[in-house]
Amino acid sequence: MLLATTVFGLVTDLWSKSLAFRYVAPTPIVVDRTQVLQFRNPSDLIPGHPPVHVIPGVLDFTLLLNPGAVFGIGAGKRWVFVFFTLGAMLFALGLFAKWTVKRDWVSHVGLGLLIAGGLGNLYDRLMFACVRDFIRPLPGVNLPFGLSYPWGGREAWPYVSNVADLYLIIGVGMLVWRALRPHPAHRMATPART
Repeated sequence: MLLATTVFGLVTDLWSKSLAFRYVAPTPIVVDRTQVLQFRNPSDLIPGHPPVHVIPGVLDFTLLLNPGAVFGIGAGKRWVFVFFTLGAMLFALGLFAKWTVKRDWVSHVGLGLLIAGGLGNLYDRLMFACVRDFIRPLPGVNLPFGLSYPWGGREAWPYVSNVADLYLIIGVGMLVWRALRPHPAHRMATPART
């Protein structure tokens, strides 16, 4: 289950990024690693284009090249994220070996999604020196009651992400759920306290 989920997740992430960068803008966008390394903001390499409204007010597709990590944090620290990702994947494999049991499909799928998401973004960082993003949820939707973030933004979700990021979020959610509701085999293996 872990291997199947990882392969499925990695293939769908890379396939979706390829399709997005081929079809979202009026002309296909080819990401050149050499050019990306020369720009402080690699998204400047993408010609302006109108977003594709998949579900108006809920989901847009727009292209972005992210030189950092989640939410653009740490731009220019690509090698830090490469090594962090490798360490996180080793940790996930260690969890699989030590923490999971047979038929614990929630944990296996959750770990597989984490590994797939990490590998998908790792591939981008190594091949393109940035991560290809295109998913823009809740475009133009503001926080309620006139609230704003400490940095002044009012948009509910001002970030652009990708399928790998979605898999990472779902994988973490599944593992948190599993940690709060242990698999029956885990409960049976734990000796009763007297």
